[in-house]
Amino acid sequence: MVQELSQNLTTGRVSKINQPYDNEVVLTIRTNGHNYPILLSANPTYARIQVTQIPYVNPPIPTNFTMILRKYLQGAIVKGITQAANDRVVHLHFTSRNELGDQQELLLIIEIMARHSNVILVDSASGKILDAIKHVGSDQNRYRLLLPGAQYITPPKQDLDNPFDGPRADLAQTLRDFPNEEVLAQTLQHQYQGLGKDTVAALSTVLHEPGDADQHFRDFFARFDAPQPTLTISPKGKTSFTAFPYPTAGTQHTSESLSALLDAYYQDKAERDRVQQQGSVLIRVVRNELKKNRNKLKKLQRTLAETENADDYRIKGEILTTYLNQVDRGQTEVSLPNFYDENNPLKIKLSNQLSPNQNAQKYFKRYQKAKNAVIYVNEQLKITQADVDYFSNIMAQIELAAPKDLVDIRLELQQGGYLRDHDHQKKNKKQKRQKVSKPDRFTASDGTKISVGKNNLQNDQLSLHTAKRTDIWLHVKDMPGSHVIIHDDDPSEATIMEAANLAAYFSKGRASSNVPVDYLPVKRLHKPNGAKPGYVIFTGQRTVYVTPESDLVEKLADN
Repeated sequence: MVQELSQNLTTGRVSKINQPYDNEVVLTIRTNGHNYPILLSANPTYARIQVTQIPYVNPPIPTNFTMILRKYLQGAIVKGITQAANDRVVHLHFTSRNELGDQQELLLIIEIMARHSNVILVDSASGKILDAIKHVGSDQNRYRLLLPGAQYITPPKQDLDNPFDGPRADLAQTLRDFPNEEVLAQTLQHQYQGLGKDTVAALSTVLHEPGDADQHFRDFFARFDAPQPTLTISPKGKTSFTAFPYPTAGTQHTSESLSALLDAYYQDKAERDRVQQQGSVLIRVVRNELKKNRNKLKKLQRTLAETENADDYRIKGEILTTYLNQVDRGQTEVSLPNFYDENNPLKIKLSNQLSPNQNAQKYFKRYQKAKNAVIYVNEQLKITQADVDYFSNIMAQIELAAPKDLVDIRLELQQGGYLRDHDHQKKNKKQKRQKVSKPDRFTASDGTKISVGKNNLQNDQLSLHTAKRTDIWLHVKDMPGSHVIIHDDDPSEATIMEAANLAAYFSKGRASSNVPVDYLPVKRLHKPNGAKPGYVIFTGQRTVYVTPESDLVEKLADN
């Protein structure tokens, strides 16, 4: 990766600096008429450095680290990119002008070390840290401080050989001592610096091939100079990436560059992680609302079951009224003829404190109360079930969302009163109405435009305001999903199937096969008064069945 970045970025100029996520910085380098967005990620799980084409949304207020980077690196020239031996540490060398116009040398260092990953800006002349994306004090690390003003100290060096310098003199002996590939792999990992498990396993296999082991070793590491970026899917479905094809079981696909390979590998994984981080508050609120309403639903269903005996109270009241002359005051129970079932007399419990007529009226009151409860409970069941469906839909939207889609979901929850707006800067001020973001755009194979709403506010805006009445509306049948609009009054069957694929892909049925999708003209949609965002009713729909295909979605997307 260092080699790939050096070839593309050296002599380039920093044109933009953004920090779209907590642990990730994007530097846009302008060189040879192209913009290269360089992602430096200190994410504990997905730490890496690469050119990325995955779009991102910047926070409204830049972080302190972003402001420091802009102060020192805006307009800076890339002098070079180097790696610290074979360690997971990359140095980006910059030259820029300070406030006095004097030239200064700066280092932007990314340390790719799982939860200890960091991005650090260092003054080359003094070795002082100007800032770091993660501050590490003495209470966290006694070996070195990663704080502004502290002296930058390199991570502890491993006393191992750099494999790119060639094999050890005793490699042949090591092979004789450890004929087993798995044991050999473990031994090599303790001898050479920076070898992951997959790389050392591949190296071990190569070294056991006939021929000169030393030459096999050199040839293996020489292949990193002419990479063939490879994505491997194992027979069990596990995905991994390598700089060139390793001798391993599975299906292998190559990419045009290492950065493109990492985008393909991390796009979904990293996006899910970002959504989980940025949407943690939303997820908690929605889960709590779901739990509350599901519990309420269970209680209402129990209450409804109890009211099913309402007619028993009416029958007992009627029989008591009919045979009042056979009932004496002070009785606690009486058995009377049952004109609803002549073969089985009815036993009726009585209160000895009430007259026979008062006992009868008591049963009529119980009947009326239970009857009223049935009406109320059924109304509440309908409302509560609608709330469960609504929050299930939002949870599905969060699961399918990109980080940029969370803004509208947050706004929707705030408008619904489920989430407080903690933006104190807007407090006691006239708040500017926040605009709903635009839906995703796609183009069918025949050139027809298709729009896809990714959340309820987008869905309402798209289906009820933006789309023409003659456009075609699509949605998965009976499950949460996006509203999809074909901007054509008479689309081809192929376009309908492609739009249906989009509807299925951006829905709860993404991982399913043969997903039913309804479609109809927009004019047949109707939103009931007071309905939740994203809710519509319709008639006269047709249904097609599709299996979501991610490759097709990518092909149709407007870039």
